[in-house]
Amino acid sequence: MASESETFDLQEINLRTVTDPAEFVAACDADYNARVDAAADAIAAHRAQSPIVLLSGPSGSGKTTTAQKVKDALEKKGVRAWSVSMDNYYCTLDPATVPRTEDGDMDLESPLCLDIPLLNEQFSAISRGEHVFVPKFEFARHIRSTGYSMELKAGKDEVVIFEGIHAFNREITSKHPEAFKLYISARSDVVFDGRVVFTGPWTRLMRRTVRDYQFRSWNPSDTIRMWANVRRGEKLYISPYKQQADWTINTSFQYEFAAMNRLATRLFTSIPEGVERYEELRAILPAIQLFGEIDEKYIAPDAMIREFIGGGIYER
Repeated sequence: MASESETFDLQEINLRTVTDPAEFVAACDADYNARVDAAADAIAAHRAQSPIVLLSGPSGSGKTTTAQKVKDALEKKGVRAWSVSMDNYYCTLDPATVPRTEDGDMDLESPLCLDIPLLNEQFSAISRGEHVFVPKFEFARHIRSTGYSMELKAGKDEVVIFEGIHAFNREITSKHPEAFKLYISARSDVVFDGRVVFTGPWTRLMRRTVRDYQFRSWNPSDTIRMWANVRRGEKLYISPYKQQADWTINTSFQYEFAAMNRLATRLFTSIPEGVERYEELRAILPAIQLFGEIDEKYIAPDAMIREFIGGGIYER
C-alpha cells in the first residue's frame, strides 16, 4: 500500500470502502504491520550497539500502539523488549517555573516540561544493565506521583523502547548517539482530481480530537483550540530533529477516514469562532464528509487505529 511518501486517492478509498470493507481494512493493517516488522528487524540488528530505542513522532501519530507493536514484533523474533512512555517523565506542573511562550502562556509542548536529566541518567543505567524505576505522572492532577510505573532491567541483547514527542531532542540524542532512533508520523495526504483534499496534519488532528473525546472526556472545541500551539510546538521541538532517524514509519491508513467519519463529523461541527487558524480548521468538516463510512466491526482489536477510536487490546 502506501510508501513513506505516497498520497492516497479519494476515489479509491471510497470505492474500497463500499465494495469490500473487510478486505480493505485487513490489507491496510497488514501493510502497517509489515512496516513495523521491518523496523523491528533493523532494531534487532542494532541492539548490540545500544539497548535503547527512541521513538519520536508528533501528536496523533500513533506512538503508543506503534511502540507496543514493535515490542511484540521483537519478541516474536526472540528479542525481549519493554515499551516505556516518556509521558511519565513529565515534571510536576508549577506555574512559577513552567516554560512560557512569547505571549506568556504556559508552553506545555516544550521539552523543558520533561525531566531530561532523569531520562539521561536512566538511559545510561539501562545501558550498564542496571535496574531502573520508571516514574509515574498523573495527568489528572499534573503531578509526578510518589510511586513508580515500572521497574525494569535490560539483559544482554534486550531492548527498551522509549516513546514520546521529545525522544529526539538534542539534550537526549547528543548524550546517547548510539541509541536507535525511530520516527513515525501520519504523512499521507488524500488527493482528488490532482489536488489535496485532506492533509496529513488534519489526519492527526482528527485522530487526536476523537481520542481526547473518547478517552479524556474533552470538549472537542478545547482540542481544536489547542491545535495551533501543538503545531507550533511540533515545528519548534520535533520537526527539526526528525532527520536524525535511523528508520521511519508512515502511520497513515487509507481506511481511517471512513472509520472515524461519523464521530469526527459530529465533533467538528462547531469550530470555535476566533480560534487561531480558524479558516483552515473550518475547512476540515466538509473534507471529512467527502469520505464514506466503515463499520467498526471490521477493525481488529490490535489495529493501530484502535488507539484513537477505542476497543483495542493495548493499554493507553
